[in-house]
Amino acid sequence: MPPKHTGLAAGHKIVAQNRKARHDYEILQTVEAGIVLAGSEVKSMRAGGVQLRDAYARTDGDELWLFSMHVVPYIFANGFGAVDPDRRRKLLLHRRQIEDLGTRVSRDHLALVPLALYFKDGRAKVELALGRGRRTYDKRHAIAKRDADRDLARAASVRRRD
Repeated sequence: MPPKHTGLAAGHKIVAQNRKARHDYEILQTVEAGIVLAGSEVKSMRAGGVQLRDAYARTDGDELWLFSMHVVPYIFANGFGAVDPDRRRKLLLHRRQIEDLGTRVSRDHLALVPLALYFKDGRAKVELALGRGRRTYDKRHAIAKRDADRDLARAASVRRRD
């Protein structure tokens, strides 16, 4: 069962989360990656202008790229500092990690989806997950299991209070 929360420390400033990814995918493994950004993108992210909903990652040779992450253009960056809001962005991992992720994606038919974007020690990081797509009945089963666990926890807390 995937974790109910991200493994982020308390000192990290979460900018954006992809909640739909945990619903649509069974999360098998997570990894933290750096991301290459332009200065105006960093300012826009600090202001909360990021959307991860349809984003995904792919390997291209020896590099890992993040596609479809929308970063709202920074208002004060016009001309020189302006960049395409939907451009692909390079992710920073060790070569061995990229090779391992690439082989698992191709061999096991998995997807690389971003779960969260946050700042750690002043640097933008992406929490990537290897996930297997869920079918509709799997989603219903996961929701039913989560509800049952929640009811069980509620009953246990009531019993502890008495």
